[in-house]
Amino acid sequence: MRWKRLIGRTVAGLLTAGLISAGLLPVTTSAAEATDLARGKTVTASGSHGGYPASNANDGKVDSYWESNGHPADLTVKLGADADLDSVVVKLNPDPIWATRTQDIQVLGRTQDGTAFTSLRARAGYVFNPGSNQNTVTIPVDGRAADLQLKFFSNTEAPGAQVAEIQVFGTAAPNPDLTVSALSWSPSSPSETDDITVAGTVRNAGSAASPSTTVNVSLGGVVVGSAPVGPLAAGASAPVAVEVGKRPQGSYTVSALVDPTDTVVESDDANNSRTTASPLVVGQSPGPDLEVRSITSSPANPAVGAAVTFTVAVHNRGTSAVSAGTVTRLTVGSTTLNGTTPAIAAGATANVTVGGSWTAASGGATLTATADATNLVAETSETNNTFARSIVVGRGAAVPYTELEAEKADYEGTLLQSDAERTFGHTNFATESSGRESVRLNSTGEYVEFTSTAPANSIVVRNSIPDAPGGGGREATISLYADGQFVRKLDLSSKHSWLYGNTDSPEGLTNTPGGDARRLFDESHALLTETYPVGTKFRLQRDASDNAAFHIIDLIDLEQVAAPSSQPSGCVSITTYGAVANDGLDDTAAIQRAVTANQNGEIDCVWIPAGQWRQEQKILTDDPLDRGQWNQVGIRDVTIRGAGMWHSQLYTLTPPHEAGGINHPHEGNFGFDIDENTQVSDIAIFGSGTIRGGDGNHEGGVALNGRFGKDTKISNVWIEHANVGVWAGRDFDNIQELWNPGDGIEFTGMRIRNTYADGINFANGTRNSAVYNSSFRNTGDDALAVWSSKYVKDQSVDIGHDNSFRNNTIQLPWRANGIAIYGGYGNKIENNLISDTMNYPAIMLATDHDPLPFSGQTLIANNGLYRTGGAFWNEDQEFGAITLFPQNLPIPGVTIRDTDIVDSTYDGIQFKTGGGLMPDVKIQNVRIEKSNNGSGILAMGGARGNATLTDVTITDSRDGHVLIEPGSQFTISGTPNGARAKR
Repeated sequence: MRWKRLIGRTVAGLLTAGLISAGLLPVTTSAAEATDLARGKTVTASGSHGGYPASNANDGKVDSYWESNGHPADLTVKLGADADLDSVVVKLNPDPIWATRTQDIQVLGRTQDGTAFTSLRARAGYVFNPGSNQNTVTIPVDGRAADLQLKFFSNTEAPGAQVAEIQVFGTAAPNPDLTVSALSWSPSSPSETDDITVAGTVRNAGSAASPSTTVNVSLGGVVVGSAPVGPLAAGASAPVAVEVGKRPQGSYTVSALVDPTDTVVESDDANNSRTTASPLVVGQSPGPDLEVRSITSSPANPAVGAAVTFTVAVHNRGTSAVSAGTVTRLTVGSTTLNGTTPAIAAGATANVTVGGSWTAASGGATLTATADATNLVAETSETNNTFARSIVVGRGAAVPYTELEAEKADYEGTLLQSDAERTFGHTNFATESSGRESVRLNSTGEYVEFTSTAPANSIVVRNSIPDAPGGGGREATISLYADGQFVRKLDLSSKHSWLYGNTDSPEGLTNTPGGDARRLFDESHALLTETYPVGTKFRLQRDASDNAAFHIIDLIDLEQVAAPSSQPSGCVSITTYGAVANDGLDDTAAIQRAVTANQNGEIDCVWIPAGQWRQEQKILTDDPLDRGQWNQVGIRDVTIRGAGMWHSQLYTLTPPHEAGGINHPHEGNFGFDIDENTQVSDIAIFGSGTIRGGDGNHEGGVALNGRFGKDTKISNVWIEHANVGVWAGRDFDNIQELWNPGDGIEFTGMRIRNTYADGINFANGTRNSAVYNSSFRNTGDDALAVWSSKYVKDQSVDIGHDNSFRNNTIQLPWRANGIAIYGGYGNKIENNLISDTMNYPAIMLATDHDPLPFSGQTLIANNGLYRTGGAFWNEDQEFGAITLFPQNLPIPGVTIRDTDIVDSTYDGIQFKTGGGLMPDVKIQNVRIEKSNNGSGILAMGGARGNATLTDVTITDSRDGHVLIEPGSQFTISGTPNGARAKR
């Protein structure tokens, strides 16, 4: 160490003499013999220019580099623990194409216990010359630091700092190093009725004493217990034992993690966990064991007021038979129904008809079935007798949360209300609010107070706070109270909102402040530490420390979130492959290894336990032909399950355009690429997009994309801050031999929020597929769409057909439609609730995206449309709540029935000029109430075709109930109740 520092001082002397700074002598040190402490460590920067993120400065490649967005600029390497430093090596690409340049650099450091950076090497000019020093400069330093920072003041050849690679050489300072070893359990071969204890040894392998901490034990990736660990001297060990209780039959990976919250600063944080080579196998206990497998209702999708009966499948997973006579009970709302169960042999299943019926209530309910409800049977497990699922009745999704509007709550603040035309795109907060009203809080003490109508242990707040002065968003808080008692601060952010520009093209909008703004709202969510009963008064209040210039509250969702689900039998956790929850490090490689093992048949399914898991690359299939980032191979024959969308959360910190080496620029660096037969359930996928296309084509990525193929089913997945939630389909010329359009794919229980483009798009010949019982809010293009595009193998066969969008709730699309159909046949839009579109219809049938033609029948039935339609395209085109737009191609075979269209911004139903024919449109049992700035039904001057009205009621339309503009070739037969046609 002493001789290394001596050489460092010699180099410093040469620098002082100006020889090295002038590039006259090469820099040589003993760095080659020291350890590069920066390798694999996180690098951050004060800012980045374009596609040159900070991560490029530590990716092992000199042909990629970080460039700052101006001077001064900081580049910081987080070493993780204190080290005694010798030198810092800064590299640029040695290619002679890089001209000689001088960068003015200061070196600073911060110890692991420090709060501020101090100077380790004074500011000086360093010459990077491809000829004399291969564009590599070594800066001697002498000091101790855990964070090493380079501060750049100038660059003679660029407007910002530039670093291709940074290396930090030195030796680790004395610190503890905690490890876990000798994991075992007792009893060694447990059954389901045994209490299990996991034991191990914690050792401090470091060079300094460690303070007290804890050790967590996980089974199958789920933390099941913890134990304290006292202070340990360097080299000392201590035994630990954790009681993990009884476990269901199955095989569990056993792992232990010491210092799980990283409160102990260690010389090595990567060796704190240990996983056993062999799993813990829990055997089945002898005896009977009843469980409910499914609940079947008749009818499956009942109308409001229908009498519904039920059949419950009861399975005996035990080793001995169960006699007849046990009670199978089903509860739905306030109704309790009982059935008598026959004898069930070991391993057999009986379908139990439950007596009586339930009268279907609007909106649906939760069905809960319990086997052996009166506890007649002594079972080996009494914890698996219950099964629950939702049933949807009438319109909209049966969402598990209760939505409460700010304007209907108690508040002290300013009520914001939209103008009569609900003008969009000019920083219009009320237009972008649910119900076109929200509440603004400007001063300390102002609040909105909601009274809960159901138990809740979580909250989602739709809000708007100001952007940062230079764009890019800012963070803020608001205070949450329950019945007058402070609960917690809620973290709010404007990072994903605030797009600027006067253009209607989303690719033309920017994150840079200036002029009009749109997409003003985002959402914040939090799990609370307790359940609050019905009648709780939840107050969102501006306290003195909640110092955003304003808080605008639109609505909240209150939900009773269930505990994390247990790991299913046969599933293998991603922790087995190296993923670590909540550590902030990229888990992509571990997730990919688990998915590949499942795809190869090595494991039955992939388990994502409760926790936050960072993912910075798309999960797909490695292509041995390496056909490039634009031609990808998706996963197939894979099952991925999580502990619940509130619990198992995948997230990315890097916007796709800054990721570097992402799988596909448009499809992003997160989520899954799917080719066929893939099931994904009960997880969240949170992207980090901030824009769609503008500012250098900065796409926001797609959470779930690919060919999708057959038998793919996605359920209970929460997607947020993506460009697109789901894009099903690839162009035929994208690896032609893998052409495999979606067929029979299903999406249920989806929760898609705050995107920059579509929610779910069925493209490229997707057929026989459905989105059911799902909710969408604040999408940046069509929330749901069928696009029967021409980029298919056979345009006579690969047509988007027989898809259905059923029982979905769609709110606040900030661009484009609630639901759109572009071409195809047999597609259905049924039982949906759509509200508050900013500028486009609730429902549109159109041929303006050059689709394959419409043919056959298209059904729009039993939908509720509230405050929809709007003006777009320089505010010159006014769209109805339902619009048919035949751009040159005809739109035949349309039926619109059993629908309520209420409080439309412009027309209720609109037949638009476009050149194509709209023959034989049937409009039956439709109510159109209050078309604010238009007609009940409008046929434009260039419209062609005819419609027949049956049992149509139109009231309170500003421009007449039925209006056929001069020059129109569209005829309407049948007179709505109380209305006359105008011409």
